Amino acid sequence: MSDEHIDEVSGISTTGHEWDGIRELNNPLPRWWVITFYITIVWAIGYTIAYPAWPMLTSATKGMLGYSSRGDVNNELAAAEIAKAKYAAAIQSKTVSEIAGDDALREFAVAAGSAAYKVNCVQCHASGAQGSTGFPNLNDDDWLWGGTAEQIQQTITHGIRFVSVPDTRLSEMPAFGEIITGDQVAQVSTYVASLSGPVQDAKLVEPGAKVFAENCVACHGDNAKGNKELGAPDLTDAIWLYGSNETAIAAQVRAPKHGVMPAWVERLGETKVKELAVYIHSLGGGE
Repeated sequence: MSDEHIDEVSGISTTGHEWDGIRELNNPLPRWWVITFYITIVWAIGYTIAYPAWPMLTSATKGMLGYSSRGDVNNELAAAEIAKAKYAAAIQSKTVSEIAGDDALREFAVAAGSAAYKVNCVQCHASGAQGSTGFPNLNDDDWLWGGTAEQIQQTITHGIRFVSVPDTRLSEMPAFGEIITGDQVAQVSTYVASLSGPVQDAKLVEPGAKVFAENCVACHGDNAKGNKELGAPDLTDAIWLYGSNETAIAAQVRAPKHGVMPAWVERLGETKVKELAVYIHSLGGGE
């Protein structure tokens, strides 16, 4: 450290500090900077007086203006509820077809139904509504019980094989492993697989067609196109719920799996069910 002196180049006094021959000039702070600094101090003090700021044991100071960010959020939520109340009332009073035919209502229902879907339906039908093994794809044109907006509403409302609800969708395929022989199961499985693609053993197709005619046409129809009144699937469209190869088909013929979907109306209410139906119908696979 050295004594203060005047810098030969700038003519400004130094602070007396020196590092490796470098001296620190004693330049005063710019006046604008000093003024700004004091303004920020005054602003900070005023802010802590006007707004909630100082923490206390169980809360914080309220501030002279009484401002509350939580209060702002509550006010915004209340305003949103008022804004959507008219749409919710209209949806409650209209059919799903009428809702789908009204541009404003449909837009609102699709947005609300999408939110309800993400909370209640993705666990089975997946986030993109593409489904998975045993859980139907809601984007395609294959609907076991019909894909109109009203039929979708009926399914969501009362569920499928939800036996505690009287109006639930209810039908079950018999376990044909207890009715026909193992050879016949193999034959009819090969025949069914042949309706939508190549099979491993074409010799089984003809006898399989006979087994089908004797046991399956009552539900699936002579042309195997299914029956939506019974929830019997179309066997010709290459869309399969439990697998498309002969082994998977044979397992379903022998001891069929029967999925269960809850009845949602008690949990969600009729308005939310309508919104869900309109949303699912809007995905593009509805009829």
